[in-house]
Amino acid sequence: MLRALTLALIASLSLIAPDSQAQDVRKAKFGDSKPVNWKSRAPSTYPVHGIDVARFQERIDWKRARKDGVNFAFIKVTEGGDLLDPMYADHWRGAKKAGVARGAYHFYYFCTKPEVQARWFLKNAKKDKGALPPVLDMEWNPFSPTCKKRPPAAEVQKQMKTFLKIVERGYGQRPIIYTTPQFYKDANLHQMAGEEYWLRSTAKTLDRAYPGQKWSFWQYSATGVISGVEGDVDLNVFVGSKADWKRWLNARQR
Repeated sequence: MLRALTLALIASLSLIAPDSQAQDVRKAKFGDSKPVNWKSRAPSTYPVHGIDVARFQERIDWKRARKDGVNFAFIKVTEGGDLLDPMYADHWRGAKKAGVARGAYHFYYFCTKPEVQARWFLKNAKKDKGALPPVLDMEWNPFSPTCKKRPPAAEVQKQMKTFLKIVERGYGQRPIIYTTPQFYKDANLHQMAGEEYWLRSTAKTLDRAYPGQKWSFWQYSATGVISGVEGDVDLNVFVGSKADWKRWLNARQR
């Protein structure tokens, strides 16, 4: 009986360990192959750093990356209504095992209905305990061989709201919106009040690139160098202090 209880306790601790580890903030020891000389508040002044990854990062030593200061990771799972990132499952498992807080993201495609894309995401994104909110990646894709559509702002916002509503209902968390300066401007995303944002700006601080916009995450580089990750990788920071990060995790994790 005692041995059975001990094994049960060990099993239960292994289930909650990744979540507790995710709140243990590690100091970033990142490099950058094309560093920027930030004129005002640099990303290095923020204590909580992370990465985002997709199929381009084929294999990651997540334990080394975690030791190097990767506290969170946003991992691509789907694109459009039929594409599944081939590295999603591997990255998802590896990040969790290493104690990296992780969330799944969807790359939006303007030639497929938002309802179809939302269902595709929900079909493939794992709903694990401790997962971060899902992410809706909204940006123009000039390199797409099949879809060159650029709908007007009102139509973009309508499609986004449809996707967000369906995924929030099905996943149990309101998605974060990722976007770029040009898309943000073209789609008038400042009008979408109350949403949570992950913003890209690799040359300007966010107060200059998105004046007045509140944010939770900042993607500040596409040329990061991190132990355990082959090649360049996107670098990100969380907006607040270590204590803010713990509060955010407690409020936004599944």
